[in-house]
Amino acid sequence: MQIEETALAGVLIVTPKRFGDERGWFSETWNAATMAEAGLGGLGFVQDNHSMSAQVGTLRGLHYQAPPHAQDKLVRCTAGLIFDVAVDFRRGSPSFGKWVGVELSAANGRQLLVPKGFLHGFVTRAANTEVQYKCTDVYAPDCDGGVRWDDPEIGIDWGLTGPAVLSGKDAGAPLLREVVSPFEWVAA
Repeated sequence: MQIEETALAGVLIVTPKRFGDERGWFSETWNAATMAEAGLGGLGFVQDNHSMSAQVGTLRGLHYQAPPHAQDKLVRCTAGLIFDVAVDFRRGSPSFGKWVGVELSAANGRQLLVPKGFLHGFVTRAANTEVQYKCTDVYAPDCDGGVRWDDPEIGIDWGLTGPAVLSGKDAGAPLLREVVSPFEWVAA
């Protein structure tokens, strides 16, 4: 398992090994013992989610779950291609409002670990794209929140070549300056 740091502390790219032969390949995408050896023990995933987006340019995000149901997420693309984004949403953080983006695809096998306190979103770059992610807490509608995907204060370059395909919820999400983050940065 290869683990790479990103420009945002705590947001990691996790690339499992693939073992191939004439039949194709095999990959162990999650192993608690392996992750603990890498210093990522104790995540305690309790829910797996799976989405399919039919159109290129489908944008989901920027989402978060507030405490007491905040979630760490391990995101992977199992069909197609996405540009996956994490935004620091922790009040007082030196990197508050900064973002990182990573291409995840079925072909590259990469996964993005998005910790609690970060907004998460992605845009599809292929039709019929499927995304699966593990979460450390269950979905709780009363803790669900979001920030507008195209907020100029954040300035994410989604790489769109046309209009984004959005849900009503995402299209109407508030700007970053209109939301009081429920997360606070604590210096290590």
